[in-house]
Amino acid sequence: MKATGIVRRIDDLGRIVIPKEIRRTMRIREGDPLEIYTSNDGEVVFRKFSPVGELDGGTSQAAEVLAKLTGNAALVFDRDHVVAVSGARKSEYAERRLSPALEELIEQRRSYVFERSSSPGLFPIEGLDKPALAAVPIISAGDVIGAVALIDQNGKPEPDEKKLMLTRAAAMFLGKQIEN
Repeated sequence: MKATGIVRRIDDLGRIVIPKEIRRTMRIREGDPLEIYTSNDGEVVFRKFSPVGELDGGTSQAAEVLAKLTGNAALVFDRDHVVAVSGARKSEYAERRLSPALEELIEQRRSYVFERSSSPGLFPIEGLDKPALAAVPIISAGDVIGAVALIDQNGKPEPDEKKLMLTRAAAMFLGKQIEN
């Protein structure tokens, strides 16, 4: 753990303000759930809670089925990073941050499908120039909690409405699993 040098007092209602620069760096938004951990040493640690990450094998299984049905790499994201990969090397994608473009897309609750006329397309992973064929937000109980995306591995993306429908189905399935 790294000390920030920032000290905050707890108010009379038991609240503490997380400084803006820490919220921005850690991508903590208003309304984000934080999980609280304590240790025997008196430490209190806040960790961003990821409902998508809590599905354990469910996200991996959804990505695996989607990759097999489409023949493309399938990725499942929480609000910050990749949580499941299938159809590609996990080491290349695992734990990578989602791009600002994908972040904006899911905030707007919009789906994306590759079109030849839309250049340069959507690159869903920060720092990786592999375009998405389809991307759909995962919505659970009315909240956006992540996304499912298909990635073009061979550098020759083709528009395909069926892949968008399969990606939508995977996102809806994961959203329902989290609700239950």
